[in-house]
Amino acid sequence: MKESIHNYCNLGIVLSMAYPSCIKSEEEYRCCLKTILTDPFFNVVELGSLPFASLKQAVPTMVETAHCTSTFSGHSLLFSRKLNINSLDESERALAVSALKEGIDEAYELGCSEFQFLSRSYEPGKEQAYLNALIASTKEICAYAKSKGSMPVVLEVFDHTIDKKSLLGPASLVKEYAQAVCSEYDNFGIMIDCSHIPMIGETIDEAVDPIIPYIRHVHVGNTLISDPANPSYGDLHPRFGYPGSENDTEYLASFLQKMKDIGYLAEGSSNILSFEVKPQAGEDADLVVANAKRTLLSAWRCVL
Repeated sequence: MKESIHNYCNLGIVLSMAYPSCIKSEEEYRCCLKTILTDPFFNVVELGSLPFASLKQAVPTMVETAHCTSTFSGHSLLFSRKLNINSLDESERALAVSALKEGIDEAYELGCSEFQFLSRSYEPGKEQAYLNALIASTKEICAYAKSKGSMPVVLEVFDHTIDKKSLLGPASLVKEYAQAVCSEYDNFGIMIDCSHIPMIGETIDEAVDPIIPYIRHVHVGNTLISDPANPSYGDLHPRFGYPGSENDTEYLASFLQKMKDIGYLAEGSSNILSFEVKPQAGEDADLVVANAKRTLLSAWRCVL
C-alpha cells in the first residue's frame, strides 16, 4: 500500500511488554509511558492494572494530554492470583469473575476505551464443559461492564497447548464461544494476535475466517516455537525476525493483507492494531520497538 497505514487503523502498543522495566518504580513507569505517548506513531497505549496506586490520576492525565487512547488488559489479574475464569469449580470461577470486575472498575477509572481478558487452562477431553463455564463467566463480565458504561469487553485468543495453554485456543471453539456471547451482548468481541496463530497450529485463514464477524481488536507480534530449550520459547513475543522465530516481514504482510481483505483495516477505520513485542535477554527496548515499527511499515508496503 502506498497510503499510510495510519489511514487504515489506530496503531498501538502494549506498554508492559515493550517496556518491562515500567514495573520497577513509579518514576520508571512514567518514563516508559511518556516514551510511547510522545511518539506520534502511536494513537493507543495498552495498559494493565497499575503497579503503583499513586499513578491513578497521573496516567489518565498523561494519556489525555498526549491526545491518545488507552485500553486495559485484565490478564495479570488472573495470572498473579492463579485464577481460572473457565474453572469447573464454581467457587474458583466466581473468584476469577470478581477479579475481572475489579479490573473493569479500574479500567473505567483510568478512562480506558476497552477491557481485555483471556481464557485459562482446561482438561483435554472436557473442552465443552470448560467452554460452557467460560461463556457463563463472560456473560457476567459483559453485563457488569455494560452496567457501568459503554466500554466494550474483548477476549484475547491465546495458544492452546504450548505455553499459556488456554482453552481459546482453536478457531472452532472461539467461534462457538463468540456466537454464544454475542447473541446476548453487543459489547463483546474477540482479539486475535498473529503471534499466537503459529502456536495454535493454524494458518492465517484457518484462524481468521470462522470468526470474522467477531474480531474487535488485533495484536501483531512474533513467537519462537522451534526449540523448547530456547529461553525465548513460547509466548514471550520476541522481536520480528528473531533467530529461530516464526514471524517476520513476509508473515506480517500476509496477516495485514488478511486484515485488509476482511475489512478490519479499512480507509478511515478507527480499529486498533497494536504491537505486542518484548525485548529478550540483553536487548534494548527502544530498539525492539523500532524493529516493530520498521517491520510493520515494510510489511504494509507489500499489501495490495
